[in-house]
Amino acid sequence: MSTQKLATNALHAGHDTTQTSGTRAVPIYQTTSYVFDNTEHAANLFSLAELGFIYTRLNNPTNDILQKRLAAIDGGIGAVVFSSGSAAISTSLLTLLKAGDHIVASNSLYGGTFNLLNVTLPRLGITTTFVDPANPENFKNAVQENTRAFFVESLGNPKLDVLDLEAISNEAKAAKVPFIVDNTVATSVLLNPIDYGADLVIHSLTKYVGGQGTSLGGVIVDAGKFDWANGKFPEFTEPSKGYHGLVYSEALGQAAFTFKLILEGLRDFGGALSPFNAFQILQGLETLPVRIKQHSKNALELALWLESREEVAWVNYPGLESSKHYSLAKKYLPNGQSGIVTFGVKGGFESAKKVTDATKIFSLLANIGDTKSLIIHPASTTHQQLSDEAQESTGVTKDLIRLSVGLENIEDLKTDLQEAFAKISKEVLA
Repeated sequence: MSTQKLATNALHAGHDTTQTSGTRAVPIYQTTSYVFDNTEHAANLFSLAELGFIYTRLNNPTNDILQKRLAAIDGGIGAVVFSSGSAAISTSLLTLLKAGDHIVASNSLYGGTFNLLNVTLPRLGITTTFVDPANPENFKNAVQENTRAFFVESLGNPKLDVLDLEAISNEAKAAKVPFIVDNTVATSVLLNPIDYGADLVIHSLTKYVGGQGTSLGGVIVDAGKFDWANGKFPEFTEPSKGYHGLVYSEALGQAAFTFKLILEGLRDFGGALSPFNAFQILQGLETLPVRIKQHSKNALELALWLESREEVAWVNYPGLESSKHYSLAKKYLPNGQSGIVTFGVKGGFESAKKVTDATKIFSLLANIGDTKSLIIHPASTTHQQLSDEAQESTGVTKDLIRLSVGLENIEDLKTDLQEAFAKISKEVLA
């Protein structure tokens, strides 16, 4: 299936209809556990002498099809799904790292991820240096003896900075650490990080992949190219105390990290994806190649319109020629720049809140990637727990409004915002 094109893989990869009684749709295997043929069969499954299903916290047939499909789309050797994007990020890092390890990360991260790296992981002895990703050499300069990962978002949320993934991946290779890329906003349709050197790719499936705003989910896709036996990761080259002396790099080769995520990450942290959610996400994935292009088209047109509005102080969208990320967007996102637009309104914090409160088609809620248009004022909501300095580093200013542009008629979206701007026009244009 991996030789077929992305749109075909989004519909077919991972599903052998002869193994599901001929069902054209992927079935929902809503079960916690599976009957073993006999004790020998059970023993073989637990020892990895034979692959199969043991318990849905570890694996499930519906989830397995979703994993295979996502791996095929990204060009990875395997994928593991989780209960949310945040669970995918935290489980990947906790499976990979230990107390005393260090991460170099982009400073333009989603607020929840920033908090994980900046506040929560340090309590476990895992520290992070945040760098401005505009200069890839900042990653090299931040590397320490105990650095064990680079972490970035390919298209920052909500900063919308386009990163030079190829250059950063070269720095990761020089440091002999895995390059982890959260590709949630761009999606694999618009940008494939593995093509530019990413070792592990994370998606919040809650967002554009699911697309309907109904189901939480996350995934880690393993490119299968990182050398886990390079001397920096003894957990992969020494016998595992948690899995009867298994040496991951020897027994599982390129798939060592994928299996470690399952055998330790899912087993110990338990962030398993519900089979029902996997089914819902599969429905969204089938139409992702069509939807994300329309999201991008609507977002670009709306961003151009916002540039013409007197109430608007600035507009940020990588597809705009005025964007400082435009040249990198042409390289990495030539077929569309996704559906997120940010802008600032004249009048600052209070005016931004008034506009956000006044829209009728744009729904005020904390999500992105829905077929329906969404709006939020990050400084007073999603990023309010961060200091002013931390907010600015992630691209959040007091006047910033974030739009997740949906699939509605673009003229209706313009009208909705125009009517919302009327709530502040007398004040800011006087």
